[in-house]
Amino acid sequence: MLSFRKALIIAAVLITLILFLRSSHPSSAAVASSPETVAYDISQETKERPSDQDANYLQQTLKKPPPPSTAPLRERLRYHFSYNLDAKFPAYIWQTWKYTPASLWFSQDLRGPEASWTEMNPKFVHQVIPDETLHHLIKYLYGSIPEVFEAFDSLPLPVLKADFFRYLILLARGGVYSDIDTSALKPVVDWLPDGLDLSTIGFIVGIEADPDRPDWHDWYSRRIQFCQWTIQAKSGHPILIDIVSYITEEALRMKKAGILKKGKMDKTIVEFTGPAAWTDAVFRYFNDPEYFNIEPGSTRNITYEDFTNQVDYQKVGDVVVLPITSFSPGVQQMGAQDVNNPMAFVKHDFEGTWKTDPSL
Repeated sequence: MLSFRKALIIAAVLITLILFLRSSHPSSAAVASSPETVAYDISQETKERPSDQDANYLQQTLKKPPPPSTAPLRERLRYHFSYNLDAKFPAYIWQTWKYTPASLWFSQDLRGPEASWTEMNPKFVHQVIPDETLHHLIKYLYGSIPEVFEAFDSLPLPVLKADFFRYLILLARGGVYSDIDTSALKPVVDWLPDGLDLSTIGFIVGIEADPDRPDWHDWYSRRIQFCQWTIQAKSGHPILIDIVSYITEEALRMKKAGILKKGKMDKTIVEFTGPAAWTDAVFRYFNDPEYFNIEPGSTRNITYEDFTNQVDYQKVGDVVVLPITSFSPGVQQMGAQDVNNPMAFVKHDFEGTWKTDPSL
């Protein structure tokens, strides 16, 4: 028989999931009244009516049958989460934590940072997904690709699931993901200059670390490390396809080998789901001839040298790379400027809350 406390927990999970699904489909009236939707879509389902040419293309696309379950994982992900560069950036802000802000157990230290995202972006849909809901949400979003959910559900540590979740939610829904211990310094719509054509941009990533010193490998995993605590993307972006495929395949490989367990894995958190794996995925995209015009036989690769000491925006294909100041202002190293700098958009408190998790 269920105890009263367990019944309350189950009821809270179901209510949270219902509210999430409702907020994921705002009315067309709400979209029309939002000034941000000039550049940002609140929902893929509320796009403007397509032209006849677009409608024909859409009709042909809808007739195409889904790939079989035996097709490569990347092919199936691309089918179910197609990437449309011309689409608007979805106006979602995603965060995750042990509890929702409505809970009595939500940390007081996190209330200010969490609220800053809503205050700075009042027309965005801002969701803090609690741990108890993650399982149900990922199962709902990836029901058509069961191995992705299996990989997520099999991860033995909360920090691994938190890492994986940010890639999964952005792949499926797009928008902004930011860690719960970050504060918004500027509205999302002000992150890019007015003259930049958003129909040519599908991804925004910031530099986390640029350790220009001989012993950099003693402190960081990569010479240039891209930030994963704040990311903005249009749904279906190839970088997200890549990182989701990589984590899924590695998780299932280790599960089959019987080592997907705490203290048994043959990859560190940083290399499995964290900033090293993330940085590698971004660089793989920059050097993929499927997406970039790379001359046959050329030895020219995009490397850390293209981003070290960066102080302004840099556009690489459909990706905008922001300098270290944008998501790491005030760290007093590696060229990062203060929080009042015009390029400072998000402040990270570096609480390392996952390190206090008793399961680690």
